[in-house]
Amino acid sequence: MKQYDMANIRNVALLGSSGSGKTTLVEHILHNAGEINRVGKVEDGNTTMDFEPDEIEKTMSIALAMAHFDHKDKRVNLIDTPGYPEFIGEQIVGIEAVETALITINAAGSFDIGLEQPLEMLAQHEMAKAIVVNRMDNEHADFAKALEMIEENSDIVPAPLYIPIGRESSFRGIVNLAKGIALIDGKPADIPAEMADEVEEYRMKLMEAVAETDDALLEKYFEEGELTAEELTKGLKSGILAGKLVPVFACSAARNIGVTALMDAIAEYMPSPADRPKVKVVEDGKEMLLACDPDGDLLAFIFKSFSDPNLGDVAYVRVFSGTLKSGMDVFVPERDSKDKVGNMYHIMGKRRSDTSELRPGEMGGLVKLKAAHGLNTLVNVGADYAYPALKLPTPVYWKAIYAVNQHDDDKIGTSLNRLLDEDPTIHSEIDHETKQQLLSAMGEQQLWLIIKRLKSRFKVEAELKSPRIPYRETLTGSVDNKYRHKKQTGGRGQYGEVYFKIRPQERGAGFEFINAIVGGTIPSKFIPAIEKGIRETMEKGIIAGCRVVDIAVEVYYGSYHDVDSSEMAFKIASSQCLRIGFNECGPILLEPIHDIDIIIPNEYMGDVMGDISTRRGKIQGMEQKGKKQYLKAQLPLAELYGYFPALKSLTQGRGRFTQTFSHYERVPHDVAQKVIAEYNEQD
Repeated sequence: MKQYDMANIRNVALLGSSGSGKTTLVEHILHNAGEINRVGKVEDGNTTMDFEPDEIEKTMSIALAMAHFDHKDKRVNLIDTPGYPEFIGEQIVGIEAVETALITINAAGSFDIGLEQPLEMLAQHEMAKAIVVNRMDNEHADFAKALEMIEENSDIVPAPLYIPIGRESSFRGIVNLAKGIALIDGKPADIPAEMADEVEEYRMKLMEAVAETDDALLEKYFEEGELTAEELTKGLKSGILAGKLVPVFACSAARNIGVTALMDAIAEYMPSPADRPKVKVVEDGKEMLLACDPDGDLLAFIFKSFSDPNLGDVAYVRVFSGTLKSGMDVFVPERDSKDKVGNMYHIMGKRRSDTSELRPGEMGGLVKLKAAHGLNTLVNVGADYAYPALKLPTPVYWKAIYAVNQHDDDKIGTSLNRLLDEDPTIHSEIDHETKQQLLSAMGEQQLWLIIKRLKSRFKVEAELKSPRIPYRETLTGSVDNKYRHKKQTGGRGQYGEVYFKIRPQERGAGFEFINAIVGGTIPSKFIPAIEKGIRETMEKGIIAGCRVVDIAVEVYYGSYHDVDSSEMAFKIASSQCLRIGFNECGPILLEPIHDIDIIIPNEYMGDVMGDISTRRGKIQGMEQKGKKQYLKAQLPLAELYGYFPALKSLTQGRGRFTQTFSHYERVPHDVAQKVIAEYNEQD
């Protein structure tokens, strides 16, 4: 395979709504470039990028995929990302590997969450961005309306570079405004006479947008009212590189109209890795810049890992500096461990071709890594810098996972860990209070996929259930209580008597055990057993099987028997004394309360606020930014577990929220009684 230096490489990620035609666009690009010999269709399950069985079944992209093509002496590496909003993690990691984000829009579509998410995410990144208004042949396709939609709902001011000739069924080509030429039915042609005014209007807008990216160009534009073709091209490149100018292209991927022209634009205008000669790294907690040099210090970032049935674990890697070679030893700073690079490949969907090295700007696949996983850095042995940690969204959907068959209990943990490496937005943890293994994610589809892949890849059948809430039990009053444990069984008996003063503590103060025994009424050797009996009972719970918190227990009197007293007898006595006394002290349940930050379009404000109220939530504040409302609220965890699908339904998928634990709060009496009743029914 031909080698390219950094200046002749283009790395591009495709983002946008599900159904905007990203995968179809890539398919035609690869066919036009001669990389594939037939054009597959998403609905037929035979495209290059959607090759996973789950993607074929669902006819949608679920995971990012890689491909590459050569065009006009440039190597272009492509990353196709899923547009379904729950798989935003694939978009986040994908854009870390590229210099350019290509946002695809359905020319007949609306502004939905699948488009909104990447636009907001890209607003935080200093990188080149471009917009492709795709599906121009569809009914109701409207190029101008698509641009207006972007301007109204984001900070992007789109600058059309290619505009459509015709629309809907009459769409037949594009006009390249920078070069003043038309492509009709794939061939150079004169610009249609009836478009003269429209072309001139768009051309002036483009020229103005380019001029505004550079003071010298702006001055000349004001003086002469025109830029030369050379100035326009140079201004386009520099404006795109700086992120100040977002060019727009029109095409129909399905009919292969405007696709080759888009390929030309990627090769000509989009930045190369050489245009960003330094990359940020973190060393000793401080950010620094590392020069990108084929002969320099190694920096490679694994932006995606997954399990392949034939190859095992595969790591998708982007090399920023140095040269990654097969067989070389590397260091993984996130794991504080060495690793060895095995076989490496250039990736084309599910196909691969061998390579012995990857140079700066290149991407590829690595297999047989033992220590390194997704979102890990590969550096030279002895180096201690790393690629900056990615900021990932917090989970908004939770389920408890169980093995259907008992013999799978041991396998489920190992199998889960391998699957979770593939999507960093899915988390697994053991809740030690509820004794459940919890999965948290960005939505239902992700967890459905986990269950499906556990069965298909690892033969582990699992099911999802609603998580139990980690309620806490505490007191509102005080009591003096005593209990005598006495049991005679024919031989040595059991005897232990304790007197307790039980009282509540301030919220968050925890448990306090006070030994006030004087005069040896209980020998000191039994005191630890008394405390242990209390602690074990608190851990198991008393009224609802939930951990007891924020109480003080003072043991101030008791009695013992020289023969029948034992540690076990005093443990039982203290446990029973606490249980009986606890029920006389006005026991209550506490529930976890979470802070939530909700972002919604203005038009859904009333519905969302009403729903929060029905969920026992409290609005803490609100702020309007543009066409969005930013709500701060607090919601009980019991209500938060089901909030994601509710918000999604109320806002047509455009509402989003993040959450963090805040504090514990008393459960309303009616809710507490229901929880206690359910616990007693289980017993």
